Amino acid sequence: MQEKILILDFGSQYTQLIGRKIRELNVYCEIHPFNHFPEIDETVKGVILSGSPFSVRDKKAPQPDLSKIKGKIPVLGICYGAQYMAHFFGGEVAPSDSREYGRAKLGFIDHDCPLFQDVSLHTQVWMSHGDTITKLPENFKVVASTEDVNFAAYKIDNELTYAIQFHPEVYHTTEGQQVLKNFAVDICECEQTWTPLSFVEATVKELQKKLGSDKVVLGLSGGVDSSVTAVLLNEAIGSNLTCIFVDNGLLRKDEFKNVLHSYENMGLNVIGVDAKHKFWNDLRGITDPEEKRKIIGRNFIEVFDAEAKKIKDVKWLAQGTIYPDVIESVSVNGPSATIKSHHNVGGLPEKMHLKVVEPLRLLFKDEVRRVGKALNIKQELLGRHPFPGPGLGIRILSDVTPEKVRMLQEADAIFVNGLKNWGLYDKVWQAGVILLPIQSVGVMGDERTYENTVALRAVASTDGMTADWVHLPYDFLAKMSNEIINRVRGINRVVYDISSKPPATIEWE
Repeated sequence: MQEKILILDFGSQYTQLIGRKIRELNVYCEIHPFNHFPEIDETVKGVILSGSPFSVRDKKAPQPDLSKIKGKIPVLGICYGAQYMAHFFGGEVAPSDSREYGRAKLGFIDHDCPLFQDVSLHTQVWMSHGDTITKLPENFKVVASTEDVNFAAYKIDNELTYAIQFHPEVYHTTEGQQVLKNFAVDICECEQTWTPLSFVEATVKELQKKLGSDKVVLGLSGGVDSSVTAVLLNEAIGSNLTCIFVDNGLLRKDEFKNVLHSYENMGLNVIGVDAKHKFWNDLRGITDPEEKRKIIGRNFIEVFDAEAKKIKDVKWLAQGTIYPDVIESVSVNGPSATIKSHHNVGGLPEKMHLKVVEPLRLLFKDEVRRVGKALNIKQELLGRHPFPGPGLGIRILSDVTPEKVRMLQEADAIFVNGLKNWGLYDKVWQAGVILLPIQSVGVMGDERTYENTVALRAVASTDGMTADWVHLPYDFLAKMSNEIINRVRGINRVVYDISSKPPATIEWE
């Protein structure tokens, strides 16, 4: 059975980062809301208590029962987790004189403590809390301090229970990964055997056992998640998998033809469906982005369902759901507040009365790519930038027409190919062009023009939760602007978006 570390989530914005850092150690971990405490069995090697936006002094603060784990298996409290244990077991937690947020250095470390083996004195850590521990319970021992935080870390005597007030999972804690390794590998004694190849081998066996000779249908998008899902299922059940790739008329230039060809070369059983006119007709005159998303989602379900019904005896619908989607759907306070609807095939299982199989539901995005590499999927596909489910429909900031799609496809192709030709594509997490609902005066060939404006967007990110705009070279931007204006009929102005997320989002709609 797979050994694992459990992470109890108290609502911290950093909880997923803890999970990713543990996974980078080739140690399997799972994130669970504190109020959905899983069963503790012999596979659980340790538990991490996350940070939280709450103060332990709040009436509504999370207060889990730790009796199942404390003193029985290794525990690591981070930030709120550290303050909760100190507070609950007889110490004192009080508001800081000033919010402790940002870089600090550990001026004292007890190197006899296993948690701080091979961690440098004066190493930089990242603090992010409004409260601080002012008194420890009797059997708690301080093992690290900063200039301003006396109890930066502690352990409990005669237990494998540790706690830190800083965040080891963030980039600014320079030796945070060593701290997490000390906990997961040395204290919890995890064997570091969870690798992409081991995941593939275990998942293929599991899929074969689960699906048997049943038939499965999968909607392909051309993206990384659905492609890795397809290849993984193909390894397990071969010709019993049928993939459906729908052209919604909102794909990138020549994408339907090119991606369909690449899938066929990968040995997948793929059906291509040209439905662009249905989507364009139903989107005519619609400008509200939420309404556009719903129309695109509904049409996809209708087209996919009609095509799937042509296949006899299908019992399963495969989806490329990944771990962040699962985590957010059972978050501490329920599903996150809706910023905008996410296009998925969520309505399909109910409509089609099929069972759902999600082979990637325990993987983060970077892990999906590593699994794809283990499956020998070409880097050209694995390295593709994320592309929104509704496609260019939400990059046209007005009603969708075939002419606007043409303009945007042409401009987008120039920009994306330019990034590749200049060696910039892999330095960008996501890039695209947005067609603005703005026309402006220009001059071309001594004639006055009154044409469209596009915005170029390029961001750097690790998971899409936060993102910074990329400082692309001025010469490159000038070249792109010139090529788009000269080669795309109907566009006479190009601007560059220098907004980060937050406060902006990556897509404009």
